[in-house]
Amino acid sequence: MLTSIAPKLPMRDKSATKEFYHKLGFSEFGKSDFPGYLIIRKEGIELHFFEFAELNPMENYGQVYIRVSQIELVYQDFLDKGVAIHPNGPLQTKPWGQKEFSLLDPDHNLLTFGEGI
Repeated sequence: MLTSIAPKLPMRDKSATKEFYHKLGFSEFGKSDFPGYLIIRKEGIELHFFEFAELNPMENYGQVYIRVSQIELVYQDFLDKGVAIHPNGPLQTKPWGQKEFSLLDPDHNLLTFGEGI
């Protein structure tokens, strides 16, 4: 009976989080703006963020794995928009049968994008 999943990640600054994810093509979801909470969506992928003003980004271990199709196009689109790819996460084929790349959001939540090969 499970239908979907929406990870909840920490954010220090709602406007910085919105700006970053808008660059990735996400938009706000819902009609209300709740203090300290943000919901964004892109093509059926929904992420939730809760305010954690005291978060030390260097101690944040939030991670999300996002499955995509046409990963080369997604990767190139992010590069064209000036999105910084994680230094250890350029697009590459992994031994577990996925083509992946990773990036960090402003609060160091790790986003890994992957496509089965």
